[in-house]
Amino acid sequence: MLDAQSPTAVIAAMAARARAAARTIARADDAEKARVLTMAAEAIRAAAPAILAANATDVARGETAGLSGAMLDRLRLDEARLAATADGVAAVAALADPVGQVIDRGERPNGLQLSRVRVPIGVIGIIYESRPNVTADAAALCLRSGNAVILRGGSEAVESNRAIHAAMVEGVAAAGLPPDAVQLVPTTDRAAVGAMLAAEGAIDLIIPRGGKSLVARVQAEARVPVLAHLDGINHIYVDASADPAMARAVVVNAKMRRTGVCGAMETLLIDRAYGDAPALLAALADSGCKVRGDVAAQALRAGMAVADEADWDTEYLDAICSVALVDGLDGALAHIVRHASGHTDAIVAGDAAVAERFLAEVDSAIMLWNASTQFADGGEFGLGAEIGIATGRLHARGPVALEGLTTYKWIGRGTGQVRP
Repeated sequence: MLDAQSPTAVIAAMAARARAAARTIARADDAEKARVLTMAAEAIRAAAPAILAANATDVARGETAGLSGAMLDRLRLDEARLAATADGVAAVAALADPVGQVIDRGERPNGLQLSRVRVPIGVIGIIYESRPNVTADAAALCLRSGNAVILRGGSEAVESNRAIHAAMVEGVAAAGLPPDAVQLVPTTDRAAVGAMLAAEGAIDLIIPRGGKSLVARVQAEARVPVLAHLDGINHIYVDASADPAMARAVVVNAKMRRTGVCGAMETLLIDRAYGDAPALLAALADSGCKVRGDVAAQALRAGMAVADEADWDTEYLDAICSVALVDGLDGALAHIVRHASGHTDAIVAGDAAVAERFLAEVDSAIMLWNASTQFADGGEFGLGAEIGIATGRLHARGPVALEGLTTYKWIGRGTGQVRP
């Protein structure tokens, strides 16, 4: 029985089955992988009542446990969100298959023809919290890119994850591919996370998707390569040249559309020369946002709370925003260098030269001009679903979708060449 085994034994057995399934998935052609996801999307739609009932159980348990409003928002599914999850799986089915794509090719002077070709990574382990839709998104992206996946969701979403996983497996099996290509860790024992992180050679890549403490643990303990998704301390800089109506619309949407997503704005930087700052702060407050500011910002709005040093490095994931007045673009750049997490940063400006300099000099995975940071999402980028926003500089960066879940190999085609 799995429950009687140690977490290390459970993960080892799952990884062995996943490795066998990965070989089959890697050989599947474009049509086969698309059919799997089409059938999985249909299975999620058919299982909607059971999935929503399971989610209601998780939400009720979360409310009793005192989860924050932001965490409950991430956890909660309704008919629209679940339909969007199924649609996301179907959308991945319609994307171009990255496997087998030739990245580049060339011919050496001796006639040897060399090419780099995209191939699956193999077995991917995904460790995530709260959001049950990640179960479907991650499975869909891994399958479409020819990988097997081991999913370890958070205990707060255990019933939702199990219900969505069951629907995904139903679709995989109906399409004639091995169900072991999509596995969900059956235990909520935190030791299972440690077992995944130590599974060098059995799991090829770990992707953490969750809060700072989860990612920090993964990076500290992993003996498996990690594709990190760090916190989103996202800034919007409003330049003196910004259109006031546009600035209000972009800033309020970036903060308040959904406060619990990683693309939400957390810090607002306003050029001291911007003439509409009081109205901008009023718009934020009127939308229900609690605004904290530096001394200069407090002078623009009575009763504003004080922003201390910790605020500039905080991912609130709530209806809270810190505000600082800065000395133009140079002041904004200096603040962002000190405090940004490299996730998503944006500028609202009418001056193209200022905007282009901002886009060039801020080193974040996603940069936006005159657009809300809430667009930091793989679906909005036309990538279908996403595994997360990678904030590192190697392998993949920004929304990680199909190409980010592949590697490449070199293929040489010769006519009998030997090396002198």
